[in-house]
Amino acid sequence: MGTDMKNRAAVVGSAQTEFRGAWSDRQHVDLITQAVSQALLGTGLRMADVDFVIDSGSDFLDGRSISNCGFLGAMGAHHKEESRVEEDGLWSAVYATTKILAGSGSVGLVVAYSKSSESDPRNFWSTLAEPFTQRPVGLDQHSAAGLYAQRYLARYGIDPEALRAVSDRAWAAASDNSWVDAKHAMLADPYWEEFVATPLRRRDMARPVDGAVALVVAAEHVARQVTNRPVWITGMGSAIDQHFLAARDATSFPAAAAAAANAFRMSGASSARDFDVVEVSAGSTVGELMVLEAIGLAEPGRAMDLYAPGSAPGLNASGGSLPADVVMATGLVRLHEVASQLGGRSAHGPTGATTGLAHGAGGIGMQNHCVVTLETS
Repeated sequence: MGTDMKNRAAVVGSAQTEFRGAWSDRQHVDLITQAVSQALLGTGLRMADVDFVIDSGSDFLDGRSISNCGFLGAMGAHHKEESRVEEDGLWSAVYATTKILAGSGSVGLVVAYSKSSESDPRNFWSTLAEPFTQRPVGLDQHSAAGLYAQRYLARYGIDPEALRAVSDRAWAAASDNSWVDAKHAMLADPYWEEFVATPLRRRDMARPVDGAVALVVAAEHVARQVTNRPVWITGMGSAIDQHFLAARDATSFPAAAAAAANAFRMSGASSARDFDVVEVSAGSTVGELMVLEAIGLAEPGRAMDLYAPGSAPGLNASGGSLPADVVMATGLVRLHEVASQLGGRSAHGPTGATTGLAHGAGGIGMQNHCVVTLETS
C-alpha cells in the first residue's frame, strides 16, 4: 500500500496491563506505570527521549476534576509537554502521530486507562446525552444500543438469537488471550442471558473492565534505530455523527464509513478487506456488525456472514471490546493489538500479517468513530 504522508511515523512499542472486571488491589497510577514501563521496554528509549505525552481518560470515571494531573508522574510526563484528550485513546494516537508528522517532536507516548469498577459507566454515558430531552428519559449507552439493534435486525430480517455467534466468537477469542480475564465458559451463567435493552442481553453488551494501555510513536529516523520491524502508520481518519440519536440513521454508521474513507485515502486501500488484521471497537454485538459494514468488510446486512466457522481469521483475534471494554482506552487497545500482531509481539492473530486496521468509537450510541491503518515490511 502507498501513503501520501511526506514523513512517516511508526509504532515502536506498546503494552497493556491485564484487563480485569476489577483491579481491587491496584490504583490508577499502578496500572499506568506498568503499561508505560512495559511499552518502553526493549525499545532502547528512556523517558528522557520522549518529547511529549498524550493521555485519554475521564474525570467523571476517575471521580475528580483534572484527574490527569494526579497521574503525570506515572505517565512520565513530569516537566514534559502533556495533553489530555477527553475521548478514546485512539484519538490520542492520531494526535501524537500528527504532531510527529508536523515536526513537533520525534517520540510521543500515548496512554489511556480506566477503572470502571470504581464507578458506574452507564452514568458516564448518560452525561453525554442531550440534557433536556434525552437524558431525562433514561437514554444511555445500553438503551441507545437496544434502539439501534431493533431497527437493524428488523431491516435485515435477522433473528436476535443469531447474535450469539458474535458474542461467542468474541469470548472464545478472549479466552485464548492471556491479557484478558474473560473465559468463554462465563457465558454459561444465567446472568448473561438477562435482557438489558430488548432485544439485547447482557452477553450482547460490551463488558466494562479495568486496565491501562500505552503506545510509543516515533518519527522514521528514530523508528529505524530502535527496531528492525517498525509498524508504520499509513492512514488516519475520524468523523462524528449527529448528537441527537433520533437524527441519525438507525441501521448504519455513516461516521465510521467517513472515518474509514479518510484513512483508506491516505493508505491507498479501498476497504477493510485489504487488511490482514482488523480490530474494531463496539458497545454491543449489533454495534460491531454495523461497524464492519461501515468500513467495508461486509455488505449492508451481511456482517453476520463473518462469524461463520473459519471465516475472517484476522478479525478481532484478541476478542475485541465485547469481553473487555476499557472505557476511554478500548480504541487504543485495538491499535496496540494490531501493532503487536504485525510486529510479531503477539501470541494470537494470523501469521504473516503485514497490514492492519484499528477502529475506535466514542460518544453515546457510538456517535464518534476513528480509524487508523498500519503496515510493516
